[in-house]
Amino acid sequence: MNFKSITFFVVFLSCLLVSRAEKVEVVVEGATPIAQTDEDFICVTLDWWPTNKCDYDQCPWGQAGLFNLDLKNKILEKAVKTFHPLRIRVGGSLQDQVVYNVRNNIENCQPFQKQDKGFLFGFSIGCLDMKRWDELNEFFNQTRAKVTFGLNALIGRKESETEKTLWVGDWYSHNARDLMSYTISKGYKIDSYELGNELCGVGVSARIEAKQYAKDMATLKNLVKEMYPNQKTQPKVLGPGGFYDKKWFDTFLDASGHDVIDGVTHHIYNLGPGNNPDVVRRVQDPFFLTQIAQTFKDVSNAIDKFAPWSGAWVSESGGAYNSGGQLVSYTFAFGFWYLDQLGMTSVYNHKVYCRQALTGGNYALLNTTTFVPNPDYYGALLWHRVMGSKVLSVMHKGSPYLRVYSHCAKKEPGVSFVFINLSKNTSFEIDLFHDLNLNGGSPNFEFKGHKKREEYHLTPKDGNILSSIVLLNGTPLELSDSLEIPKLKPKLVDGLKPISIAAHSIAFVTIRDFNAPACS
Repeated sequence: MNFKSITFFVVFLSCLLVSRAEKVEVVVEGATPIAQTDEDFICVTLDWWPTNKCDYDQCPWGQAGLFNLDLKNKILEKAVKTFHPLRIRVGGSLQDQVVYNVRNNIENCQPFQKQDKGFLFGFSIGCLDMKRWDELNEFFNQTRAKVTFGLNALIGRKESETEKTLWVGDWYSHNARDLMSYTISKGYKIDSYELGNELCGVGVSARIEAKQYAKDMATLKNLVKEMYPNQKTQPKVLGPGGFYDKKWFDTFLDASGHDVIDGVTHHIYNLGPGNNPDVVRRVQDPFFLTQIAQTFKDVSNAIDKFAPWSGAWVSESGGAYNSGGQLVSYTFAFGFWYLDQLGMTSVYNHKVYCRQALTGGNYALLNTTTFVPNPDYYGALLWHRVMGSKVLSVMHKGSPYLRVYSHCAKKEPGVSFVFINLSKNTSFEIDLFHDLNLNGGSPNFEFKGHKKREEYHLTPKDGNILSSIVLLNGTPLELSDSLEIPKLKPKLVDGLKPISIAAHSIAFVTIRDFNAPACS
């Protein structure tokens, strides 16, 4: 064997070792849906954090907070409008320190100020004047956003003299009433009101007992019914908006009363602190990613038992707390975690999933300074466009590094899939099988499409999962010269061929002639 032959053999062998293909049979149970999301499942948060919110020697919020955000920015406007509609949750850690200056009776109405002592999270009370509320609603109206507004749940209470972090007393609803009255008079549309932020269980900086919180939710429900008597346009009531604690949630839901809570909201930050160097490994580890499924299941079960008229929402999820994972949360790699979260929550019958944040912090969908979309923006947009509300059961016996979720296609006939390949070295060749049997036991049949499939393959620039540039079917997704969001066009593939999923990639696939009875 000559030198050239040896060189070719070594290169060929190294290619085989670097990336190998594995055949996988994926079975879809298309007879009936296993769960259902809201049509507008994708949601993002606009937060109150000021410029001087800092973690781990960096201050990643810039001018992204609600008091400072440039609502006239064209990229921001187009990024929201493209979803038609995008759910936006107005809230976050500081919402329980916001007062609403509706009557112009608050002297020196100012945004949050840094404080060393005596206030939660190191910031003073923040005052929302109606000029800024008008500006925010003009933006929501212009972009056709669906708005969830997070109300201050601590107003009227005081900190317990005997128990640290416990706040006692009834919720003072008058300030919320004033805000609702003003909002209605202006014709502003609110989809839902959420009471409080991370005050359940042991809380974060403050907490409220479960039965007291249930009483306050009933107060909010009655207030919403009074202010919005038309049931067709009546905003939903959401809560408690914090971390799941079984005993607390069970007590809260049991005490809340029939038809009080429309959405049971909880938060997810399962990747640890933002400075954790293990975040990048965790987002690629299927065994770690699966651990949080128990929480989704537990929340869903609690609702089935105590509040079956309600639905589960993730109303805030940023993966890594304290402003997101440094060097990871705005990169392609974070999409592994984010899209897997969307898949798991939909399987466990969650109606809405709110990402922290639209802009601000390391975990934002849009760059905090330029508003240019980060990779996860495009993953969210594709999910919103191709994944319908009916969730199908899908399974395979291949590598755990291949994650697969399936829904009925959105609006048009067919079935859509998202394939998440966490493996650095293995690609997958997918053959689909359709299980139509309701009772089990009968053989599945292999599906072969006769129409062309619509495929959207997302990969990182230069194969580097820590890149903030994402490619769609090999082409970088970048704003046009006129700052337009790029069009997301599928690759049309012969339906008889296997579905190919490259290593370290994410693919959305829609098959129009996959006739699942659940989707008819």
